[in-house]
Amino acid sequence: MGITIRKVQIEDAYDYAVLHIDCWRDAYTSILSDEYINNMYAKLEQRVEICEQILRNPDGCEYYCITEDDKMIGRLIFAKSRDDDKPNFGEILGIYLLAEHWDKGYGKQMLEFALSELNKAGYQEIIIWVLEDNKRARRFYEKAGFIQDGATKELEIDKKHTVIRYVFNCD
Repeated sequence: MGITIRKVQIEDAYDYAVLHIDCWRDAYTSILSDEYINNMYAKLEQRVEICEQILRNPDGCEYYCITEDDKMIGRLIFAKSRDDDKPNFGEILGIYLLAEHWDKGYGKQMLEFALSELNKAGYQEIIIWVLEDNKRARRFYEKAGFIQDGATKELEIDKKHTVIRYVFNCD
């Protein structure tokens, strides 16, 4: 057994949208309100439409799904950095796995894939923004060699959250 990492296709939009919500539910249970997560499910049809639009016009982002036995279990998004002060950096916009697949090494495989692809695209340094309250994700990236660079910002999801920027040097 193992995983496959592949580009998301337009016909995957529904499953990818459901996966997005399910992964957020798993990753952010103690961080985001139940009401916010439940509202994501209530607006599934709208999320599918947005997903279709994004997949048609990815605007420089690379969208991947992670499958096990042809079932989507994770999502991965990366691109050129969106940060004005890091114009020559790559950026991982999201790595998510369903909770039942945590601690199997899949997250590490996904991260290595993203770093490799970004490095092939010419990026020597990679950033990722992580919710300050997401201790599990922070440990994961720190273990992989990402270092906080001191940058933070506020992100409004269901309330204001602080996000912390991490940097990885591919050299």
